[in-house]
Amino acid sequence: MTGVACLGYVDIKEVKAKSDYPSVERLEKGPVAIIECTQNIPCNPCKDACPVGAIKFAGQDITSLPLLDNHACIGCKKCITCCPGQAIFVVNYAYSQEYGTVTFPYEYLPVPKEGMVVTGVNRQGQEVCTVRIAKVEQRKAFNKTPLVTVAVPKEFM
Repeated sequence: MTGVACLGYVDIKEVKAKSDYPSVERLEKGPVAIIECTQNIPCNPCKDACPVGAIKFAGQDITSLPLLDNHACIGCKKCITCCPGQAIFVVNYAYSQEYGTVTFPYEYLPVPKEGMVVTGVNRQGQEVCTVRIAKVEQRKAFNKTPLVTVAVPKEFM
């Protein structure tokens, strides 16, 4: 994917162009994973972590890119913390009338606290809006990687 080499981040146009990107109708039904893996490297822990088998690979080779059956995905978040490239997050447009959520791995200190209001940024690191830390999950099964869920005004999702 050209966005990674040229920009330093995955361009949203590339993400939405993937065949497994969920439709608006699917996004509005509840939490679903978004996989932004762009490197053909030997890696498949996300597939093994998925309890419903929603993650497959584009080819037979372990270096193929993962594909998500977003209609089978239950948004359980188990794939997020096992991804060594931090290329998976979960979105939930059904969180509330005005807000959706984004859950992602967080590897900085200090870990934010639920209820905190922070500045939300876009892929380029530019300030976009104010978001609220809706949930912070720290479990032994998450391999010391907290999951942070932010509530985002829907117009910015």
